[in-house]
Amino acid sequence: MRETILDVRNLQVEFAGESKNVKAVDGISFELHRGETLGIVGESGSGKSVTSLAVMGLIQNPGRISGGEIWFHPQENGTPINLVELPSEQIQLHRGGDIAMIFQEPMSSLNPVYTIGFQITEAILRHQNISASEARRSAIAGLQEVKLLPSDEALRQQYIETWKQTPFGSSNGSSTPDEQKLAQLVKQHKEAILERYPHQLSGGQLQRVMIAMAISCNPLLLIADEPTTALDVTVQATILELLRELQQRREMAMIFITHDLGLISEVADKVAVMYRGKIVEYNSAAEIFSNPQHPYTKGLVACRPTLNRHPHKLLTVSDYMNVKETPTGDLVIQEKQPEQPVEVTTQEMNQRLQILEQQQSLLQVRDLKVGFPIRGVFGGTKRYFMAVNSVSFDVKKGETLGLVGESGCGKTTLGRTLLRLIEPMSGQILFEGQDITNLKGKTLQKLRREMQIVFQNPFSSLDPRFKVGEAIAEPLLIHSIGKTKQQRRERVAYLLERVGLSADAMSRYPHQFSGGQRQRICIARSLALNPKFIICDESVSALDVSVQAQVLNLLKELQDEFGLTYIFISHDLSVVKFMSDRILVMNRGEIVEQGTAESIYREPKEEYTQKLIASIPTGSAERVRQRQVRAL
Repeated sequence: MRETILDVRNLQVEFAGESKNVKAVDGISFELHRGETLGIVGESGSGKSVTSLAVMGLIQNPGRISGGEIWFHPQENGTPINLVELPSEQIQLHRGGDIAMIFQEPMSSLNPVYTIGFQITEAILRHQNISASEARRSAIAGLQEVKLLPSDEALRQQYIETWKQTPFGSSNGSSTPDEQKLAQLVKQHKEAILERYPHQLSGGQLQRVMIAMAISCNPLLLIADEPTTALDVTVQATILELLRELQQRREMAMIFITHDLGLISEVADKVAVMYRGKIVEYNSAAEIFSNPQHPYTKGLVACRPTLNRHPHKLLTVSDYMNVKETPTGDLVIQEKQPEQPVEVTTQEMNQRLQILEQQQSLLQVRDLKVGFPIRGVFGGTKRYFMAVNSVSFDVKKGETLGLVGESGCGKTTLGRTLLRLIEPMSGQILFEGQDITNLKGKTLQKLRREMQIVFQNPFSSLDPRFKVGEAIAEPLLIHSIGKTKQQRRERVAYLLERVGLSADAMSRYPHQFSGGQRQRICIARSLALNPKFIICDESVSALDVSVQAQVLNLLKELQDEFGLTYIFISHDLSVVKFMSDRILVMNRGEIVEQGTAESIYREPKEEYTQKLIASIPTGSAERVRQRQVRAL
């Protein structure tokens, strides 16, 4: 039996509300051993992150730990400590040292005014009695361990190869540069990374900095709270592999928190499924995926789109259970047996593709280029960064065209250029045969009635000062649709009901809705003018997988009802495959591969596409078993 690191017993966390206290964590218990990973999974608001904050001693007013125990076994003498009873001064001795945490969003977790070297060494000096120079060496070693920096030997080889390519080096054959000079160059390279600021690093690099900071004091317990949510699937796969390697090498216990069961299959040994503050299922990862018992777990497993299936619609959590609240506030969960969705047959797919092929092109893009100027030393434009480089494609009426690729590949820039929110450098955009590339003024404004966009983040897409009814009615006012206020109100009520919300929502503000509800409001607003063409720009990436399934189903229903044409932008190929008839794969501003959704998945031709597909977590018991065999 492996050594116990953490033992949580009947933990309860409450937050003060206007009328009564809200139990964010309601009597949960679990145990974690050295070298073991516990996955905590559930939707937003289930209590996952609050649990991790309680373990870290970071619950602040108006919240408090109202009951239970958190027993931690420190490294010094093994005598367990109840973290709940420790005063804040004493828990700081363990926080960041024995217990470390990787937060969800690295850009907001790191201070933008300090270098990454300062922030890592600050954590090391706080918990270790060493000098500043030793702390910097430790920080560099941590960055090398998380593979943000090459090893010393790899750096030496890089400089030797570079030296050989110089005129002096090439004339000396196998000779090497002066060893003292070589050591100095390697040292300068390592020191240079410490002087960089957070904004000078990519999202994946920042997450590696956060991991290096977390492991800098060799913790016994590492808590990773949604550490890959904001990352591409390829970067996500790299970070997951890195966490597995570090854990095995250091024998750390790890708590991995996510809303995606697919990720859990990649890292966890045991899984705790949380729903409304309670653990509703607690078992080994293999058992959770092969034989889930609770209806909520079954719903989470089923609602994620997969690459090897193509149902007409996705199941959601509500298909597996009904939830009622008693007068005393207790939840009563009634299990349902959903009908399994009918699979789209190959014949049906081919028939739809044939029908679409006969349709006229709604949108035609020819040799489109979009560049952003890179300013020179004296303010002049020296060159352009080509975000979209010679892109051409057609979109048929009623079609869903998927656009997939990593962050920075040009997907969003292309989508916004099609709507003339960004001006192209050259090329043509034809909408219903009309060249819209150079439209301006009222002509362009009239076109906007036909072309709409649903943005990625529903929290920033709605003005917090506008009521929902006002936000949806605004495009009607701008384009003078509806003769009276009552007619516009009726239109808004119809749109809200069509996206699954009640007309009563008109009088409420955005902050009174969940993320999924806000995205439905954004979709209702995009439909207000009866558009023909909608761009969905990462429109479900910020949502829980269960809410994501609801929104994807809704988008398909609306397409059938209103005859909509979509461009669906995402970095997740499984979501794009479920939604799309054809897929374009973008990399570095160019379309590197295109074809039907099935052909792109079954027979990807480009190495880049194969890499995207291989990076997607499958979320299956077989995946758990494969990972466990590799570990052995």
